[in-house]
Amino acid sequence: MHTITRTHEIACGHTVTGHEGKCAHLHGHNYTFELTLAADELDTVGRVLDFSVVKAKLCTWLEQEWDHRFLVSNRDDRRFVLESLDPQVVIVPFNPTAENMAAFLVETVAPGLLHGTGARLVRCRVWETAKCSATYEVTR
Repeated sequence: MHTITRTHEIACGHTVTGHEGKCAHLHGHNYTFELTLAADELDTVGRVLDFSVVKAKLCTWLEQEWDHRFLVSNRDDRRFVLESLDPQVVIVPFNPTAENMAAFLVETVAPGLLHGTGARLVRCRVWETAKCSATYEVTR
């Protein structure tokens, strides 16, 4: 199996519902996403996928959907107030931890965006800070 990795940075706010510390409060990060794609066979040029296609599909999705937005869980009681205050609030079907953001990209977002390319997102590492990251990786 061949893999490629591209990184992309966005700024995004969130609150972690049920967190026992300060991450329960409204705050944000300058996130870095490490996107690793795989293919069973290389294309006719010898690539998993051209990096410009990764940018056009996955990085553009991050820019349009999460960059300079505020993510809040659909189970967070504050979602209604936050959504009424700012149209940039994005209600997500998960608690927006780095772990869940990575899994959502791999399992839900990428399959549709990459359909027909011959490549699949097999690993996503989400860096919240230069010292802290979470990774979701497909093991099948």
